[in-house]
Amino acid sequence: MGIAVNGIDISDREIELELPHHQSAANPLKSSVHELVLRSVLLQEAQRLDMPGEDEDDRIEALFDQEVKVPEADEEACLRYYEAQRQRFMRGELVEARHIMFQVAPNAPLELLRDTAGAILEELQERPERFAELATQYSNCPSGAIGGSLGQLGRGQTVPEFDSLLFRLAPGELHGRLLETRFGLHIVQVMRRIDGYLLPYETVRAQIADELSRQSWQRALHQYLQILVGKAQIEGITLEGVASPLVQ
Repeated sequence: MGIAVNGIDISDREIELELPHHQSAANPLKSSVHELVLRSVLLQEAQRLDMPGEDEDDRIEALFDQEVKVPEADEEACLRYYEAQRQRFMRGELVEARHIMFQVAPNAPLELLRDTAGAILEELQERPERFAELATQYSNCPSGAIGGSLGQLGRGQTVPEFDSLLFRLAPGELHGRLLETRFGLHIVQVMRRIDGYLLPYETVRAQIADELSRQSWQRALHQYLQILVGKAQIEGITLEGVASPLVQ
């Protein structure tokens, strides 16, 4: 059975032309088909409502403008976001840190690596003065050559899980557990920190309003697409949600 939306076929040729735009997707073929099905659903709805536009993209945009309504973020919502996300509006905040990284490799069983890293962490908890020595000996990061030092780091300069830990530790604190990231296992210590300053609410109010509006738009659009897809007769494929580059 071919793929069709409300009786209108999606051809193999259309899929072939769409495929190059989805090469970074986990499943390029599935992503391409989902995109074409969604686009067909939207264009059919735009035609039903007689949306204006010189081309397909214009008609879809006109459809969204008419059918997807999002209220502006009010002052209370903006203030609440500011208070809940204060760390996002910090500037000049730095930590000086060092680590020992144990890289996960196919020829190094994770259990053995974890045991080795755990034993070194226990040694450092007893004898913290050995950090630079053990980093030089065991770390798989180039920083091992300088005792594991990562220098000064600002927020967002490392992977999220590493970043989050760095800015939770107190100066001099050696994290009591191994940190796992996509790079491997880490023993982490913060040596020094500079607290920085918080941007005033008035300075970031417009940025917050834009962010909240964008989030509201994405939720409203997702709900609208779910409704349209739910009403459509789609043959040959089952849509798993309605996320698509078309609506990002």
